[in-house]
Amino acid sequence: MEESSRIFIAGHRGMVGSALHRRLADSHPNLVLRSRAELDLSDKNAVVRLFKNERPEYVFLAAAKVGGIQANWSYQGEFIYSNLAIQVNILEAAREYGVRRLLFMGSSCVYPRECPQPIREEYLLTSPLETTNRAYAVAKIAGIEMCGAYNRQYGTKFLAVMPTNLYGLNDNYDLQSSHVLPALIRKFHEAKVGGKSTVNVWGTGSARREFLNSEDLADACVFLMNLQDERFDALLSADFPLINIGCGEDMTIRELTELVKAVIEFEGAIEWDSSKPDGTPRKLLDVSRMSALGWRAHTPLREGIALAYADYNKKQAAA
Repeated sequence: MEESSRIFIAGHRGMVGSALHRRLADSHPNLVLRSRAELDLSDKNAVVRLFKNERPEYVFLAAAKVGGIQANWSYQGEFIYSNLAIQVNILEAAREYGVRRLLFMGSSCVYPRECPQPIREEYLLTSPLETTNRAYAVAKIAGIEMCGAYNRQYGTKFLAVMPTNLYGLNDNYDLQSSHVLPALIRKFHEAKVGGKSTVNVWGTGSARREFLNSEDLADACVFLMNLQDERFDALLSADFPLINIGCGEDMTIRELTELVKAVIEFEGAIEWDSSKPDGTPRKLLDVSRMSALGWRAHTPLREGIALAYADYNKKQAAA
């Protein structure tokens, strides 16, 4: 990407999109940004008008309807419809108006529930998905396939990136729709300030997860978008044009819970509700392709959680 390039960040106010915005704002003055109030990405005509008028050369498709286990299970119809609509509209407009490169943000939940570990990109569609987030995963898989189909038929350069579980600044802390790490931050904070003696956590704590700071993901995405043509094109040549982004290490949810408890300095007990689902048993991404390209995550988890907690406190103080 040149300094003068026109770059559209779809979803620039979300956690991932805002990290991309921070990463690019100082070096690229021609960012194309629209809030949800300014542009409904599920409205095909509105998306086409944006591309026709702004002519972005590069697109980061970070807009999505996302959530944790409870939200994915409770709002399956909304999750599959909203994500399919956003993806279809942006990918088609990007093709029609000659976008040079596009990065489509997927999710590690696209991989099978009982997947060999660590998860390699070629394991996609090799066995059944996790039931609790299947609707969301199918939408994301459709986006990956659409990127590949457009690349093959139209010669586009659309790459899907599969980040592991994300957290960071500007995260969602709604207990009904958030992912596990921000939910834990809120639960322990509220228990601490409320003087509670226990915190209730879903599941058994045995599931294993990998966590990546959103600032690291933004750095990885810009790194990919700036690859030389032959290296970028090589990523599009596989059956599915996707690449994993993670830190290459995981931990149990029980270990994560103890770490969040320590960062927030909550002194009470943890109660595990084993009647609630654990979700996929393990999700550790094989990140050898990113490593071979020369990129690695750099934010230690404890440090990242502390930064996220400071951001949470700042938002609470401003509310």
